[in-house]
Amino acid sequence: MADDIDEEAWLAERRKEVAAYLARERLEHGRIALDASWCVAPYVSLWQIESLKSPRRTGWWAICGDHPTDYISANDLYEPREVLRAIGERWLEVSSFMQRGIPHPTITIGSRANAKELGELLRTRAELLIQWADDESVWEDAS
Repeated sequence: MADDIDEEAWLAERRKEVAAYLARERLEHGRIALDASWCVAPYVSLWQIESLKSPRRTGWWAICGDHPTDYISANDLYEPREVLRAIGERWLEVSSFMQRGIPHPTITIGSRANAKELGELLRTRAELLIQWADDESVWEDAS
């Protein structure tokens, strides 16, 4: 964490961003966890989102920070580490479309006018998420 950041305040803002994003995406969901499941402030935070169909169960995961805010179904994703990897892999796929100037069939980030530039940024963020998922030292205190 950066020395000059108030992690609690930063996380509170990220939680608000997640709520606003999910509302814009019109994702029907239950409660957003009060605390992030995992974070590296001020870069990334990962949030559990309750399922409406199965209360008290995670239906979705949301990621928010110095990158696009996104969500992913919790199907077969139980731990933050595997969620980071899944989002990173998805972002790599989307970034490859963006860098070629081809719209992804299901995910849109930004506009076509800046797709190549944003695609490169998305690729670097995706690679970082995957590096964190692979780095044992990141997860030593998480269990």
